[in-house]
Amino acid sequence: MATAATDSVFTYKGIDKKGNKIQGEVKGASSALVKAQLRKKGIIPGQVRKKAKPLFGNGGKPIKPIDIAIFTRQMATMMKAGVPLVQSFDIVADGLENPSLRTLVLGIKEEVAAGNGFASALRKQPKYFDELFCNLVESGEQSGALETMLDRIATYKEKTEQMKAKIKKALTYPIAVLVVAFIVTGILLVKVVPQFAETFSSFGANLPAFTLFVLSLSESVQEWWHIILVGVTAFGFGFGEAKKRSKAFSYAVDKYILKVPIMGKIVYESIVARFARTLSTTFAAGVPLIDALESVSGATGNALYAEATLKIKDEVSTGIQLNASMRATNMFPSMLLQMTAIGEESGALDEMLDKVAQFYEESVDNLVDNLTTLMEPMIMAILGVLVGGLMVAMYLPIFQMGQVV
Repeated sequence: MATAATDSVFTYKGIDKKGNKIQGEVKGASSALVKAQLRKKGIIPGQVRKKAKPLFGNGGKPIKPIDIAIFTRQMATMMKAGVPLVQSFDIVADGLENPSLRTLVLGIKEEVAAGNGFASALRKQPKYFDELFCNLVESGEQSGALETMLDRIATYKEKTEQMKAKIKKALTYPIAVLVVAFIVTGILLVKVVPQFAETFSSFGANLPAFTLFVLSLSESVQEWWHIILVGVTAFGFGFGEAKKRSKAFSYAVDKYILKVPIMGKIVYESIVARFARTLSTTFAAGVPLIDALESVSGATGNALYAEATLKIKDEVSTGIQLNASMRATNMFPSMLLQMTAIGEESGALDEMLDKVAQFYEESVDNLVDNLTTLMEPMIMAILGVLVGGLMVAMYLPIFQMGQVV
């Protein structure tokens, strides 16, 4: 007989004794037993379905990549302390504040406790654990050094997320300010400028060209604002979908981003850092170089470098040295090429790549700080042009009248 612990939750729709349609939830071991329970209560069961276990538990807080990095670090700490794997899941889950992540961790624990491997349990959650993560865990399980591997994965995830956070920080501030500036400008054009237009209509004199331009712009925005809003929203949605679905479009966008002044250099160096960090982590884990390059291609975050990495993999599989294959692409900095060559000759490729990753991660940090400093006066200038320009255009006719008087 099934116990309460093994019962699942089923949703049902049926008809009660009075002929009323009802629906609800009930626990049971199977849909057949649930129907039997409902009949005993005088309910004629209709549709009975097993309720899907919610991934986002209490509160529905989403699981972010940084949450996975924290989970990995805590698991590595538990394993290094000698705590058994299954018990480590319980300890880590108890200390998690995100209920969704707690649900995920306990679900993985159940899989492992049932006799499945850690890596196979992770592969059932591809949304949160990519192929690289699962392969490294599997390598750690097979070599008997899971705690060491989890420590390396945690370091890799932490470094990657720190770099992403830096870049997002550099972009969020100017984008937020510009969005607010355009919203304020829109409000001025729709609400404030029309008030001045009524005043100017009684002047009986020619208005300055700049004022006429702003009045014309205000009329256009008032008439077409809903179309403009829908158009901008549709463009943003269409751009995102096209980048996801079209390889050619994604390739073109990624290629253009690398040419953008200042921002292009930050993206370029972050790609190099990810390339070196991922290859260093996978190679140090004992993953064969060809398999490691396969993982690196998906971690670069850029279509051009993903394609170049796959080309390097094909050449390395034919016996060509890694540094020679990388040099042939003309896409990697000389420092990375030289350190890769030294690493191949000395047999310490993972250490050399780790040093390159550290160098470029620090370089990205410095570039982001410089960009933030540079953007502040530029943002103020844009705000001055947008908002100040509108005010000047509205008061210019008044100033000219004062001069005539």
